[in-house]
Amino acid sequence: MPSDTHVRSRTRLILLVGFGGLLILMAFAGLDTMQVLHQIETNNNEIRRDFLYRNRILDQIRSSLYLSGTYVRDYLLDPDNGQAEVHRQSLQRTRAEMDAALQTYSRLLRSEELGPFRKLMGDLAEYWKVLNPVLTWSSSERSAHGYPFLRDEVYPRRTNMLGLEAQIAHVNEQQLNAGNRRVSELFSAFRRRLALTLAITLGLGLLLAALSIANALRLEREAQARYVEIERARGELKELSARLLEAQENERRNISRELHDEVGQTLSAVVVELSNLSAAIPTGSQTELRAHVDTVKKLVEASMGAVRNMALLLRPSMLDDIGLLPALRWQAREVARRTGIRVDVASDNILAELPDEFKTCIYRVVQEALHNCSRHAEAHACRISLREDGDRILLAIQDDGKGFNLQQERGLGLLGIQERVERLGGAFHVESEPGKGTLLAISLPLAQPAPHPVAL
Repeated sequence: MPSDTHVRSRTRLILLVGFGGLLILMAFAGLDTMQVLHQIETNNNEIRRDFLYRNRILDQIRSSLYLSGTYVRDYLLDPDNGQAEVHRQSLQRTRAEMDAALQTYSRLLRSEELGPFRKLMGDLAEYWKVLNPVLTWSSSERSAHGYPFLRDEVYPRRTNMLGLEAQIAHVNEQQLNAGNRRVSELFSAFRRRLALTLAITLGLGLLLAALSIANALRLEREAQARYVEIERARGELKELSARLLEAQENERRNISRELHDEVGQTLSAVVVELSNLSAAIPTGSQTELRAHVDTVKKLVEASMGAVRNMALLLRPSMLDDIGLLPALRWQAREVARRTGIRVDVASDNILAELPDEFKTCIYRVVQEALHNCSRHAEAHACRISLREDGDRILLAIQDDGKGFNLQQERGLGLLGIQERVERLGGAFHVESEPGKGTLLAISLPLAQPAPHPVAL
């Protein structure tokens, strides 16, 4: 089974390759689009520029043809030789301009234009050939033969040549239309390629989305499974903690009873026997022996006191025998005696019989709080308040010590108190600030069923 690190690495690689490929494909599509659009724009500009340039030359040729006919007419019909000469020179300039335009257009010819252009060039040569003798006519010859010449020779030829020029212009327009068709074909090819690119991009995106969703769902399932495992482990830890606490309380109870019943009674018997021994020693002669017996008796009595205190600290028998409040008051007196802290216990409306788990929890909470108060708080006074409020038991412990920062100094003792309280379905709350003392409050529900004993 692959490890989590291998699975994560493989997932990252798939996502990186997939999204990287998608980005590369999108970038390629964008660059290709820009290139095709630039090519279309360039071709369109070239087609339009070529068409306009050719059309301008054809317009020049057409204009020259019209002007040549006009100048020939004016030359033939003007009786003034001076003005006739001016018209003839204008005709020569127009011919030169037409020849230059034809020469320029001849370099731009396409195969479709060769036939009409050659026919136009032949007709123009014939046209000028017919006109050349006329340009030397005298005034009387122009007057006599000018109008018939215009009617029979010039106008028909000019009309024919204009028809050829129109045919060339038509070919030029066809070339423009062909160019437009090429541009349209480029657009069509571009649309097809763009549609294909978009389809591939969309397909890859959908595939990546599906993989990402599947991976996210898998991770969610794994996270949920691990969360369930953590919750189960947390429950097991709480159950184990509850068992340990119960085992601890049972062991403390057993040790306390053993110390009180066995060791205490044995030491009591030793004290009695030592008293009998001391009384049996004759007075006067055995004073030194009597002193040794009294010393041993005092040591045994001190040991009895230490054993009794140990038994009470482990679990005071009065907690089981006469109830919670006497045990709390005894604990307060002991702390006050050892540390000098004034400890007050106030109670109000407490049930005579509380479940054993509640008594043990409250006793241990007070014990831990007083321990912290005497060891860490540097307090002078501490107040313990215990009361019943409806279906809840409320305990509050307030001291006037130096306080602490809850965010930085929460120790294991408070965590143990919280665990005990929450195990019984209660609420735990601490308020403290440096220099302002500490308030510890718990609330236990009386309606909460006592937890079943845990078999050990």
